[in-house]
Amino acid sequence: CPICGGRPILLSWFTVAPSCPVCGLHTDRDEPGYWIGSYTINLFFTEGVFAAAFVAGLFLTWPEVPWTLLGGACAAVALLVPIGFFPHSKLLYLVIDLAFRPPEPQDLESPRERGLVRPRAGGGER
Repeated sequence: CPICGGRPILLSWFTVAPSCPVCGLHTDRDEPGYWIGSYTINLFFTEGVFAAAFVAGLFLTWPEVPWTLLGGACAAVALLVPIGFFPHSKLLYLVIDLAFRPPEPQDLESPRERGLVRPRAGGGER
């Protein structure tokens, strides 16, 4: 958790917990399309790594560049880097958002879980 350091904030490689289990920070911040920023961070990071790999490949093999090998290696970079960086981009975006828009009291309410229906005290469901 970017606020308290509580864990687990990542439920799986592609899933961020809806709330921090320690402080209750709601990670989606109640906005439609909230995670578009994390996809943008992931895209910029991937483009940077791709460009660095391509330029490094050119410099290391110049003047006889193995274009097929370089193209295949860069394609692998373009496919694997976004998957590998995905959870980090989500958490990095959450940190950036919290720096510009500090949490409000409703962002730290009791932890919530998506898709979980809790039974009422009287035996009914919500």
